[in-house]
Amino acid sequence: MKSRIARSIAAVAVGSLLAVASGGVASASVADGHGSTSTQAAAAQVLQLRDGLTKVAYAGDVTATRSTLDKLNPLLADLAAGKRYSIQAEQQNTAAVAEGQGTETSKVLADRSITPKQLPPVPALPKLPPPLDIVSNLLTNLLTTVTSLLAGLLGGGLPVPALPVPAVPALPVPVP
Repeated sequence: MKSRIARSIAAVAVGSLLAVASGGVASASVADGHGSTSTQAAAAQVLQLRDGLTKVAYAGDVTATRSTLDKLNPLLADLAAGKRYSIQAEQQNTAAVAEGQGTETSKVLADRSITPKQLPPVPALPKLPPPLDIVSNLLTNLLTTVTSLLAGLLGGGLPVPALPVPAVPALPVPVP
């Protein structure tokens, strides 16, 4: 009789422990912003826009660059606001920085009389070709910030694809 009571108490205790533990796991996946399907969809959209922006910017296409920025900036603003998507505060801050850089780039491309904010060059990325060279540092910093944001949105489990930057042509070698 005593062993039956002991087993019943143990079964209830184990069941309670499992319920509490699984409840904690479920709430943790929503709290850190990695488990939400809308956040994952936003990350996929940001990745697609980042890659598209990289391709058109390095092609020197101002119109397509502005168009891509017009699509990317509102998404970055939504991520920064933290109302539509559940993401960590650090990622919200990164999204806000990226949105600011994107908005500034859009303004400079729309009105060439505006002097762009001076940011340090990104050594890993080549300068943009003319006529986008006036916003080269701003746009390459934006691409780097968005890549950092993607790393946070995708979490540690998925690697962020590299920027599709075209290869820099080799300098011609003079013939003696």
